[in-house]
Parts: sequence; structure tokens; C-alpha cells
Amino acid sequence: MIKKILAISGKPGLYKLISRGNKSLIVETVDAQKKRIPAFGADRVVSLGDISIYTNDDSEVSLASVFESVKTNYGDKPLDLSPKKASQDDIIAFFTKVLPNYDTDRVRVSDMRKVLSWYNILTADGITEFESKDEETATEE
Repeated sequence: MIKKILAISGKPGLYKLISRGNKSLIVETVDAQKKRIPAFGADRVVSLGDISIYTNDDSEVSLASVFESVKTNYGDKPLDLSPKKASQDDIIAFFTKVLPNYDTDRVRVSDMRKVLSWYNILTADGITEFESKDEETATEE
């Protein structure tokens, strides 16, 4: 499910991939408005399934795994911690609980705020399945 959720650079929020148009993607906002807009080739579009977080052991953890950890620690509803209003220390404490071995040199507080914001957007829209069943069975084999 998370592979069809997109982040578009320069545009706030998250978008769900609806279809592919001529030289563009048709995306829909992941909120109550469900507004559809085109995303063109000049826009930097990234699937949340392609994003990972650096760890101290020179590996990377997928964003879906981080979201699952947040869900395990805090439940599958939006968090009370506001990404915009929370202090830097609160954000770091939150992220340390969710992913204790994150690389403190390469993961910035702004990245942590974005992860927190995205989690709140997804859970507010009812999206709580972050890792697809197909991915889990493929990695087990």
C-alpha cells in the first residue's frame, strides 16, 4: 500500500497515485478533500516505499518498517506529538524510541519531523497497513 503513496517536493502533504496521464501522473491528496492534480516530470516525486532511514550499522531501514515501529509503540492513530510545535528534544526522544539505532550524523531533525508528519497524515486517513503481505512473503523465502 505504501508504494502507491507519494511525496512531491515543494508540495505539502502526501498523495495517492491514481493513474498515469500523458507525460504526468494523476495523484490525489491523502486528506479529507481528495483533490486530484497532475504531477509532471519536472516535479520530484518519490514513493514512500522507496525511502529508507540510515542506521548506525551501515544499513538502511525502510520507511514502512519505521511506520510499523511507530504503530507498535504508539498505536495506529495520529500521534499527539505535533511535528511543527514539538521541541527538537521531543522529536529526538520520539525517534530514539521508534528507531534506536538511527544514524545521528545523517538523519536530521527535519527528516524526523517529516516522518512524524507523514505518519499522522496516513493514520488520519485510515491507512495503517504499511508493509504489504507480498513483500513479507518474498523476504521470508
